[in-house]
Amino acid sequence: MIIEPKTRGFICLTSHPTGCEQNVLNQIEYVKERPVKNGPKKVLVIGASTGFGLASRITAAYGSNAATIGAFFEKPPSEGRPASPGWYNSAAFEAQAHKDGLYAKSINGDAFSNEIKAQTIDLIKSDLGEIDLLVYSLASPVRTHPDTGERFKSVLKPIGQTFTDNTVDFHTGEVKEISIEPGTEEDIKNTVAVMGGEDWQMWIDALKSAGVLSEDFKTVAYSYIGPSLTEAVYRKGTIGRAKDHLEATAFKITDAIKAINGQAYVSVNKALVTQASSAIPVIPLYISLLYKVMKEEGIHEGCIEQIERLFNARLYAENLELDEAGRIRIDDWEMRDDIQAKVLELWKQATTETLPNIGDLKGYETDFYNLFGFKVDGVDYDKAVNEMVDIPGLQE
Repeated sequence: MIIEPKTRGFICLTSHPTGCEQNVLNQIEYVKERPVKNGPKKVLVIGASTGFGLASRITAAYGSNAATIGAFFEKPPSEGRPASPGWYNSAAFEAQAHKDGLYAKSINGDAFSNEIKAQTIDLIKSDLGEIDLLVYSLASPVRTHPDTGERFKSVLKPIGQTFTDNTVDFHTGEVKEISIEPGTEEDIKNTVAVMGGEDWQMWIDALKSAGVLSEDFKTVAYSYIGPSLTEAVYRKGTIGRAKDHLEATAFKITDAIKAINGQAYVSVNKALVTQASSAIPVIPLYISLLYKVMKEEGIHEGCIEQIERLFNARLYAENLELDEAGRIRIDDWEMRDDIQAKVLELWKQATTETLPNIGDLKGYETDFYNLFGFKVDGVDYDKAVNEMVDIPGLQE
């Protein structure tokens, strides 16, 4: 079939297998040239199919020849209906990994559930024995608690007062004002339950109990802080409370795995176009301006550049520097004073008319479509493709 992008709001309803494959191959080539010294060898990535999670799996596999298990929740294809992009990403990664002699298997299902945790542990025991790195990169709007059955839904809201500022519809380029009503205590509780650290801790507890964590085991989860421009809706909003909880959980996990000299970290990453960030008001406008400034300075990074630098310059470097709150900061280039001053100045000038010149809306839009395998260089979108793609190492 010929597959075209069909969008609804900040979601693309279709994905392109060849475009997704090319994206994955491009990331693999990037990492191959930048090997990770003393990197991990047996890696589990929770949320391994898109964004930072996919980049982590690629960096582990091709940066240090690691065996990788990926857990994710993706929609397979059916006749005439493309799969979700994460399905095609994982298929492309595993096909190439197997071709290159690397161990790579995947589990598709609800990573919040006890069943998927148990299935993953069985796979580690049978194939790898133990793991030396767990990357926790789960991004989901909802979570069903595995023990109570309670269903939580996260929200993106400010706390305390209504938030009003500009955002951009990146499909049309229209800059407009948006207002978001404050979240309730219930909203905060739900968002923390979905996006906080409880499930990360549950994974570690289950893996530790099963005896599959190696000596000197590391685990890392991803977070974001961002500038004052976005803090009311992000870091000081409901999602910020969840990130606070996630970061506090790192210390609890470190304490729980100290007997094996284990360490848990939170890495604060750069603002990037992801399916999650596209849904957050204000962020698309901020990213459009940030991209423009960072590209002009020659310090722009996408997911793979961020994660390769995280592994090489932080996680597996000889001296790991942490901030005053014990976090890894790989958002350091984004948060440079000169970068933020330029973005703030552009923010004041941003209108529908000025944005095409002062921002990088085209770069934002391209990155968005790339997430779904569209607008990828070198792909012929007029050519019919087979939507029925299998993931070679998918466990049933």
